[in-house]
Formats: sequence, structure tokens, C-alpha cells
Amino acid sequence: MTAPLTSLELRSTVSSDGKLTLSLEPVTLEAPGPDEVIVRVEAAPINPSDLGLLLGPADMATLATGGTPDRPTLTADILAGRMGAMKPRLDESMAVGNEGAGTVVEAGTNVAHLLGKKVGMLGGAMYAQYRKLAARDCIALPEGATAADGASMFVNPLTALSMVETLRMEGHKALVHTAAASNLGQMLNRVCIADGVPLVNIVRSEAQAQILRDIGAKYIVDSSAPDFREALTDAIAETGATLAFDAIGGGKIVNSILHAMEAAANRTATAYSRYGSSTWKQVYIYGMLDTAPTELDRGYGLAWGVSGFLVTPFLMKLGLEGTLRLRARVAAELTTTFASTYTQTISLAEALDPDVVQAYAKKATGEKYLIDPSR
Repeated sequence: MTAPLTSLELRSTVSSDGKLTLSLEPVTLEAPGPDEVIVRVEAAPINPSDLGLLLGPADMATLATGGTPDRPTLTADILAGRMGAMKPRLDESMAVGNEGAGTVVEAGTNVAHLLGKKVGMLGGAMYAQYRKLAARDCIALPEGATAADGASMFVNPLTALSMVETLRMEGHKALVHTAAASNLGQMLNRVCIADGVPLVNIVRSEAQAQILRDIGAKYIVDSSAPDFREALTDAIAETGATLAFDAIGGGKIVNSILHAMEAAANRTATAYSRYGSSTWKQVYIYGMLDTAPTELDRGYGLAWGVSGFLVTPFLMKLGLEGTLRLRARVAAELTTTFASTYTQTISLAEALDPDVVQAYAKKATGEKYLIDPSR
């Protein structure tokens, strides 16, 4: 019988007295069951979806270090007025990291063929030296692919593909996407180009626009430009986009998109309606780059909807067959359509360094961090 493995795991705890603590905690992994594997984690990305659990609404100005070089800790105050939202997780040490990749070091009897293979994984607690999980939550990487290649093969790729699936299921012709030069946004562009889906990209700078031009994007609109609303309306009118996915959340960007969609629809209207156009306009908010309230003035008729979007419930709706189809495409196009790039690779201990935390917490376009717990 294989001896239990000891692993360090990054934990995030919010205490009842309003403190966030990040720490590296030892956990013991017993031998895997018949359908389980133990994977040495060699790459795990820091996605925006990870930061909510990792940092919560921490006051980044109050970061303070502690512990030892091998077992550092990091603490911060929780922003005033935000403790109410933390109630469900108070005083609970929570493992972090949605996805990752690494090498299978132990495998159960039913999945022994995975031993020694590099796999991508989904299932949480990936900011750890080792991870035990069901083999069904792993995908063997293509020959020659590295752990870094497979680290981000779930969250962003499946979200991008789910956006296009939503377009087809709901009968839209084209998409609008905000924060479009992000890692996910670049994947979405490659998918839409390959699948012939017109995509209107909203960026915040000329540098971001150039990133997308370099990969072949056709419709790019800069929200910092003085003619933003007009340019957005022109692009929506040309593509016929009536569906948008917004990564920003707060502020007026959703409002601007709905106004542009309504203005584009009215360009071909043959009669006035006091209720606005009958063209349905749908925006899904899937991110929180801006945590301020979403501002809507409802000046775009009554045929519109704004709601949240999470990829896991969508995949449940799509069903097992559909989900496996999307996963197969990601695996087949892992180093092309769904390739990810990283600004920096850090160790578990470095993930608790205040300067590094400040950098990855900015969620800046083109600055994606990768944790390698084996370092």
C-alpha cells in the first residue's frame, strides 16, 4: 500500500473579526480510490474567478506579511461594509484554484493508464503541491503539451465556447464582448473567426486594439474614444449583434451596449413604436472587473434583458454530450485556438508576496499569472 502523501495547500480564511488570512497548510492525501488519481500540480492559473475566493473584498492597502519563508502568511483587513457578504465563509479555511495541470503520480486500479501522464484538471483546490480527484475531472494532454499548456484548458476555453453555444441556442447572429483583449477574449476571437461568427470587441485602449488586430479581429471599438457610442452602433448595425457578454459588470458599459443595439435596430425601422424596437437585446454579465453598481437608464425600449452568466450552470443545461463535445475541441486545439500566455510563473510562497499579490490582483489585460506549486 502506498504511503499517504503530504501536500501544502494555499488556503484563504476570512475571520469573524474582519481579517483575511492567506496561508500554506499541510494536508494528507490517502491512496487514490479505484477511479481516482493523485496529480503533482505543476501549473495553475490565477483567473479573475479565483480572486474572489482568494482575496475577497480585502483592503489591499493593509497587506501584512508573517510566518516563515517556507510557510509565509499574508493578512489584510476586509473593506468596511463588505463583511455581510462574507458571512457564509466566516472562519472557514478554504482551498483556492479552479483549474490546473500536472503529472499523475498515483492512479487507482480502474484508471491505471493515466499513471505518468500529464493531465489538465478541474475541481478546485489547485493551488497545492498535490491534488487527489476523480479521473473523470481530468483530461490527458496531447503528446508534447506541457503543464502550462494545459493549465487553463477549462475555465476560459469552455466559457468562450459557451458564449458561441448561447448565440446558437438563442438564435442570435453576432456577439459583443467587453474587456475583449483578455486571455479569454483572444480565445473567443479565434473561435468566432474559425466558426464564422461576427464579433464586436470592446477594448479600453489602442494597445489592446492592436492585440486583437494582430490575431485577425475585424470589429474593434475603443470605449475611451470620443466617438465610442457611434462606432459601437455602426459595428452592431453591420454585424446584427443582439447578444453581448460583459466582463466588467459595474458602471455604464452594459447601458451603452443596449443603447447601441437599439439605435442599430432603429436604423431599419419602418414605423415608430413608443415601446421601442421589437428586436430582443440580451446582455449577460459574467465578470466583475468593476464592482460598482450596474447603471441602466432603460432608454432602449422594453425588448431587452440583463442577467448573470456562469459557465457551470450553462454546461449543465447543455448536457453531458454537449459538454464532452466542447472539451474534445479544447483538447484538440489546446496549443492553437485555446493557447494561453502568462506574464510570470510564481511558486506557492511567492503567491503570498505582497508585491506579487498587488500585481495579479489588478487583473490587468495581458498580465496573467501562473502558479507552479512544484517550484
